[in-house]
Amino acid sequence: MSQPEPSDPRAEARTAWTRAILRDPGAIPVRASMDAGFRSYWRVAGADGSRIVMDSPPDKEDVRPWLRIRDVLEAGGVRVPQVLARDVDAGFLLLEDLGADTYLHVIDATNADALFDAAASQLLKLQAIAPPADLPAYDEALLARELRLFDEWFCGTHLGLSLQCAEVDVLDHAYRVLVDAALAQPQVLVHRDFMPRNLMPINSGPATDGPAVLDFQDAVRGPIAYDALSLFKDAFLSWPEDRVDAWLDRYHARAVAAGLPVPALARFRRDADLIGVQRHLKVIGIFARLHHRDGKPKYLADVPRFFGYLDQALPKYPELAGLHGFIEQRVKPAMAQRAGGDRA
Repeated sequence: MSQPEPSDPRAEARTAWTRAILRDPGAIPVRASMDAGFRSYWRVAGADGSRIVMDSPPDKEDVRPWLRIRDVLEAGGVRVPQVLARDVDAGFLLLEDLGADTYLHVIDATNADALFDAAASQLLKLQAIAPPADLPAYDEALLARELRLFDEWFCGTHLGLSLQCAEVDVLDHAYRVLVDAALAQPQVLVHRDFMPRNLMPINSGPATDGPAVLDFQDAVRGPIAYDALSLFKDAFLSWPEDRVDAWLDRYHARAVAAGLPVPALARFRRDADLIGVQRHLKVIGIFARLHHRDGKPKYLADVPRFFGYLDQALPKYPELAGLHGFIEQRVKPAMAQRAGGDRA
């Protein structure tokens, strides 16, 4: 005799809330997507069309920061998901359904110029918003903590490297360069994950309506080049370097025209490279942590993409020669050895 499926109290609560809010006792939320964190999204069909239920378990991921930044962005003219109903204490939101496809699903070599231009329009609006006074700063402590994810989770936990004192000194020096460069940039509102997976094309309404911006709850006040670099050097999609350079130049020209505090182009390109190195190292560490701590191994498949980005940036900067050498002489051989062991 087969055993009954174990009950899932969270799923039961989600279904009950959805049915009550839609006044539809037969409504069934069907998984639409899931974040790298604890939030999940569920599509539900109703009499008035499709809706999305955001499930953000309050003991794991408070929905209030998401709602707060959503309101800040909307007030600044940024296209964000509309909230149709909420139960903040339970961690449930009913949102408009923006469709199943993000930029990541629809972008290709032929439409990338137009889609990135539309994305830059949203980014320029976002960066023009005065950061709330109590918004966290992308300060030295946060920048350094993120960089240490690379040595702790990728080099240590994932590759099993035990760093020598001289290697620790090399990383300390490189991290000092990267942190100082980030802090020296003009500071604006920073999304922190402004990339194709978090942009939704809007297929109805005025052309200026989209794309809609998602996953903004970790916004901070920080370096102006961060989000533009994240957009063009994506975690899940790579572009030829000459196209990325052209997109960065066009973003810069539009930012100047919009009155944003970008530096001269040569300085901006350096800023983008260096904050990019910081982000690439951080994301490599996060992807290793998602695998080893959170049981989400799929992100590791994109780690080589970030080493490709590092290969493009590091040789340009003599002050990062030590980091470049450490990656070439210690990290990449250890990656190859681990890959060989995984295949064995």
